[in-house]
Amino acid sequence: MSSGTDDGCDKCGHMDTEVGTISTTGGGLSKMFDIQTNSFKVVSCTNCGYSELYRDDTAGSSDIVDVFLG
Repeated sequence: MSSGTDDGCDKCGHMDTEVGTISTTGGGLSKMFDIQTNSFKVVSCTNCGYSELYRDDTAGSSDIVDVFLG
C-alpha cells in the first residue's frame, strides 16, 4: 500500500485507468451449465496495460481506482 499520495500505476507511474468487468464460472454444476457466478472489476493502466482484478462487491469503481493508483 502507498503512504497516502497518488503514486500512479505500479508498473509505469501513469495516472489514467480504464475500469471494466468480467464474469467467470465457478466449479461443479455452474461450470457445466456455464453459469457466471463470480464477477470482478478490472482496473487497467491506459499506458502500459497492467491490470488488477477486484471482486465486484463494491458500489462504485472510484474506490477501486484509488486503490489501484496507490
